[in-house]
Amino acid sequence: MRLFEKIIGTGFGVGYWRYGPGTAGALLALAIWWLVGMVLSPTWLCIVTVALAVIFTVLGTWAADRLETIWGKDPHKVVVDEMVGMWIPLIIIDAQSSAWLALIAFILFRLFDIFKPFGIRRMEDLRGGVGIMADDILAGVYSLVIILFIEVMV
Repeated sequence: MRLFEKIIGTGFGVGYWRYGPGTAGALLALAIWWLVGMVLSPTWLCIVTVALAVIFTVLGTWAADRLETIWGKDPHKVVVDEMVGMWIPLIIIDAQSSAWLALIAFILFRLFDIFKPFGIRRMEDLRGGVGIMADDILAGVYSLVIILFIEVMV
């Protein structure tokens, strides 16, 4: 079972990358979303992105909780939280016509994840896998709100 936990928790291994594993996890999520978006309609891409976010939230919370007992509190190798957080603002973006908006979503998400403003840092106080996942989910929600605002304004 530990292998499955590590595969999920490390984002299929990208969490082992030494130079910014969180960024690697977010980039992996962006790449998966973009590849799926090249073959699906915007409606189906939205549905699949929501499904990925929900499934990986559940699996990621479980895996992060278990891996934290091995690697310590909020280990850097666990990047499934960045994947989920990145998918949240991508839910409303069309991969085939809005690459610039996806790039903005990536930048926003990473900024919120790194600096942790507006209560994001407080989410880390939650215990175990929930705490590991919650701050990135909130960073994704804040990014989503800004992307919605941009889409309305453009």
